[in-house]
Amino acid sequence: MDKINLLQQRKQKVLQIGKDIRKDIESLIDEDSFVEFSTFSFSENEFYGEEAEGEGVVTGFATIDGYPFYIVAQNGAVLSGGVSKANCEKIAKCLNQAEKSSTPVIYLLSSLGVRIGEGVNVLEGLASLILKASQLKGTVPQYLVVNGEVYGQLALLSGLCDFTFFLEGKSVLTANSPLVISAKSGVNLKNTEVGGASALKNAQLCSFTVKNISDVKEKIVKINELLLSAVTENEDLNVSCPQLDKKADYNAILKVFDDNSVVEIGGTYAQEVKCILARIGGIAVAVTVFDGKDGVKLNAQNVRKLKDFAEFVCCYNLPYITFVNTLGIQADMTVNDSLVIKELGEYVSLLDCIDSGKISVIYGKAVGLGYTVFGAKNMGYDYSFAFADAKIALFDSVQGAEIEFASEKKADKEKLVIKYADENSDPINAAKGGYIDNIIQPSFVRQYLIASLQMLIK
Repeated sequence: MDKINLLQQRKQKVLQIGKDIRKDIESLIDEDSFVEFSTFSFSENEFYGEEAEGEGVVTGFATIDGYPFYIVAQNGAVLSGGVSKANCEKIAKCLNQAEKSSTPVIYLLSSLGVRIGEGVNVLEGLASLILKASQLKGTVPQYLVVNGEVYGQLALLSGLCDFTFFLEGKSVLTANSPLVISAKSGVNLKNTEVGGASALKNAQLCSFTVKNISDVKEKIVKINELLLSAVTENEDLNVSCPQLDKKADYNAILKVFDDNSVVEIGGTYAQEVKCILARIGGIAVAVTVFDGKDGVKLNAQNVRKLKDFAEFVCCYNLPYITFVNTLGIQADMTVNDSLVIKELGEYVSLLDCIDSGKISVIYGKAVGLGYTVFGAKNMGYDYSFAFADAKIALFDSVQGAEIEFASEKKADKEKLVIKYADENSDPINAAKGGYIDNIIQPSFVRQYLIASLQMLIK
């Protein structure tokens, strides 16, 4: 038997059936950098009577912008990307290597579910895979690309990865078949209307929506550089932001950070809370901005977004800056009977675990619980600043105080009018008590932040 000829035939068969997924891999990585392993893993599916070339998944390592990554790419051309025990074992093997070398992992997933005929075996395989991905969480960055349709238990990986990418008009992610979900819900919807990025706002699984794999590469390069290089050279340390003196909003706050360094995460959901990675004076930071004209009211969804981001910050040891403009928990029946209080309690616990430095900048309102959690010195913030026109108070208005104390005497209400008048809600009162480190002119916030960060990272 001509073993060399047999090898070439088998290799050609593997390459042919995996040509599309290999093109996706090539779009993601540096040219000619992919080193594949377990290429010739073949198992036969008894139900279909077909071989699963490469176990229906391509694994290996490559470089992206010169930095190494492990790649897991499901091949939807093999039994519809069906998941099997052997498929899971091949992926888990790749994750073990990533763990040993502390190398980030990128998943390109496309699967219509488990392979029929596998029985309990595939469930055991999924258990080992999901557990290994869980063990990597917070140890090495994991990026997941919903590279088509992903149905069933494999969707759980998106809840374990640090970043999940949806491709516009292509990505669908569901725990069950979209047909089953539509039927059980009594509606007739397209699969993208069931599991597309816009359909999963409450699920909070979509970190980014992008046009193609090349856009995924661009985002990963940017994030990876921020996570790996804590400090880079930057000469623009004294640049001011005069637009903040005119109007302090999210777009103006973005000017505080180094040019082309900002990456917003989770921009498709809870949009009143912005979570970004960026650099300021060359220092990599994680930032939350409350983006609301009259102050953001907290609910279970936006607090959950905060909590997930704080967990990420804890794992990767980034300094954490919060731009505060919030009034506390939204006062309505639906929010009151939700997980908002539980989620907020867990956020505070995570906040306490961030030991890489915490800075609070009150640029709008910090009222009631909005101050307690996001601005109070005793919450553990290393530095607290407030814009000169910020508002710090127990209640948002005199009327709010009157409602809260409706049962009090009339004479006391008159005192409330004086106590909660706008001129008495400026940050001077908090600064008098030593709770605010400095009241600053908005345009100079960049310099204050850089100086504070330089002290924290020494």
